Amino acid sequence: MSCCGKSDKSSCCSGEKPSAFGEPSPLDTARRWFLKSAAAFTTVALAPGVTLMAFAGAAPASASPGRGPVTAKERWGLLIDVAKCADDCSACVSACSKEHGWKETGHPLTDPQWIRKVTVSGKGATASLPVMCQHCASPPCVDVCPTGASFKRADGIVLVDKHLCIGCRYCVMACPYKARSFVHEPLEDQLAHAPRGKGTVESCTLCVHRVDEGRKPACVEACAATGHGAMVFGDLNDPESAISKRIAQFPTHQLRADLGCDPGVRYGTGS
Repeated sequence: MSCCGKSDKSSCCSGEKPSAFGEPSPLDTARRWFLKSAAAFTTVALAPGVTLMAFAGAAPASASPGRGPVTAKERWGLLIDVAKCADDCSACVSACSKEHGWKETGHPLTDPQWIRKVTVSGKGATASLPVMCQHCASPPCVDVCPTGASFKRADGIVLVDKHLCIGCRYCVMACPYKARSFVHEPLEDQLAHAPRGKGTVESCTLCVHRVDEGRKPACVEACAATGHGAMVFGDLNDPESAISKRIAQFPTHQLRADLGCDPGVRYGTGS
């Protein structure tokens, strides 16, 4: 006898709903196939190094062949020299928009927030600086995501899996930096390395496709091209990297360090 008093366990204890002919329904058959086959599908990637799904467990995301697998040996970050960031310059914003295919739609409250220039003031001083996803070591967006769509790679880059995002926007509310936005508008001419989707959440990816190819984020290159050189990108775990040496030499700050998120983006005034 089965747990429910019936002699046929196959349609009772297994949770399957038999069809009118006593056979499992197509839905149940498909479910069984998926569960049996899940181990065979480790990851699906939209772009090199961007792992979308890991059905078979925590397999490490793969970068480009030249860099090898993504590991915690590196932690990528940014240093913004506020003293070098010009008030009237938005080269970093324009470069990000071009690199990832987003643009302003004329609706400031719902436009993409991959990166934006803000003006801050205090103690008689005013400064202009870029704000983007801070790629926190302890990202609140990951903690509140109900589907696992928000995740942090081993190297510290925080991303959104578009296949898993259900558009609940919990992460948007949890982010203390207002660095995430919801895609309201229909999308056209998307780029292969920067997949987007209406009804999903998005934010700065630190140009993960570039990082995995050994290149710098588009915003950093654009800032250097202007001659300002206000943005430094590198491995925070490497004491010999340019960014680590700069942080060791000059005082830097994390936005809302009191929250304990440990952002990977630093701000300072060292030259």
